[in-house]
Amino acid sequence: EYAASHYHFFLDHPNLHSEMAPKKAKRRAAAGDGGSSNVFSMFEQSQIQEYKEAFTIIDQNRDGIISKDDLRDVLASMGQLNVKNEELEAMIKEASGPINFTVFLTMFGEKLKGADPEDVILAAFKVLDPEGTGTIKKEFLQELLTTQCDRFTPEDVKNMWAAFPPDVAGNVDYKNICYVITHGEEKEE
Repeated sequence: EYAASHYHFFLDHPNLHSEMAPKKAKRRAAAGDGGSSNVFSMFEQSQIQEYKEAFTIIDQNRDGIISKDDLRDVLASMGQLNVKNEELEAMIKEASGPINFTVFLTMFGEKLKGADPEDVILAAFKVLDPEGTGTIKKEFLQELLTTQCDRFTPEDVKNMWAAFPPDVAGNVDYKNICYVITHGEEKEE
């Protein structure tokens, strides 16, 4: 409840987290000092911004650290209410210490090194599909795309459902979306 009320507080005051973002880290990232050992130099500035948005969404209590409770809350907000404690522990244990933004970026950086773009996108969808069904709820995907990151317009959403019609239960096959995003055309049946 505490995390949820905090979350709404931040939603109502969107400029708060930009003021709280560490200015020093931003400057360091831009300068790219420390050569290749600096995780920020592995990514484009725009990618860093996207990861920052993802991090902010997961960091439900906005304390700058992704904790087990943050993961539980973000999964619960996506309808995954009974995620086992061990699963959350395993996610947190992937990092050697508290998961701040730099650690988060490093974890992704290591996973993405030399990865096929399709696998990367699939992996992102799989986080939203812990059951491994291969589909994602139309409403949830639409809400994500229209409220987060590159906010889709109603027109974008209409085009997407035309290209990827959901089934009768309102589920969207995201493997197909990943394929088209990376290959640029419909998969032959």
